Amino acid sequence: MNITSTEITSQPEVWRQSLAVLDHARELLTRPGERVLVIGCGTSAFVAESFALLREQAGFGETDAAYASEPRPWRPYDAVIGISRSGTTTEVIAALAGVPQGVRRIVVTGVEDSPVARAADDVLLLDFADERSVVQTRFPTTFLFLARAAFGEDVSTLPDMAEAALAAPAPQPPDGFDHVVYLGRGWTYGLAQEAALKIREAAQAWAEAYPLLDYRHGPLAVAHPGSLVWLLGTHDDDLAREIAATGATVVSRAAADPLVELALAQRLAVETAVSRGLDPDSPRRLTRSIVLS
Repeated sequence: MNITSTEITSQPEVWRQSLAVLDHARELLTRPGERVLVIGCGTSAFVAESFALLREQAGFGETDAAYASEPRPWRPYDAVIGISRSGTTTEVIAALAGVPQGVRRIVVTGVEDSPVARAADDVLLLDFADERSVVQTRFPTTFLFLARAAFGEDVSTLPDMAEAALAAPAPQPPDGFDHVVYLGRGWTYGLAQEAALKIREAAQAWAEAYPLLDYRHGPLAVAHPGSLVWLLGTHDDDLAREIAATGATVVSRAAADPLVELALAQRLAVETAVSRGLDPDSPRRLTRSIVLS
């Protein structure tokens, strides 16, 4: 078995382990009324989008998400949360260095002794969720699982749900598909973007992500019998019928938790890579961390 598959399968147990740092996560992430900016690159940027919506919807204060690689006009934030699995992402380090004095810098990372951690005032260390694979799987889902618990959600059944879902036989990548689309709504749009990235990274395949209802506004034009369209963590019967009318295959698991769905989407990416003769542990032209000279 490849490393990425092993790490995908390990997620339920890693989620359980994360509850050991739940009190610390609450302390860092849930200060009522704080205006917070969350930044990251790649997977971490998509996680930031989901986290921002979850935090604001939970009533803890205005929360924005941004790409660390895209400078933006500064707004009066109380705290900035930087997400970097490796702790070495150049753009996150640079963004944290530009945070004004008096603004709290919080870092979520898998590596304690790292440049990003040293740039922080507070660190949420998830070293037990760190990964060997270039492709991120358990680190981002563990952070979102932990954040949901910190925000007051009852996540106690999710590890068991994920364990059962991942114990089922892995689906064979569908024959004849050349196009995968993930659709999300609210906080699951970040997950949809992450699921599409897994297909691109691991399987070098054409994959896209859109907000659920925006799919009608142009992207539907390229749906065809070779398309697999997955409504991740959401459903809309009318839209599903419109998509099916193009000949595309529609996947909807609305009864499943979105994080469990993301784990299944990760597995689909790996299975697609293997079916194409690719090594999902070593995606083309990618490394574990982007470190610029």
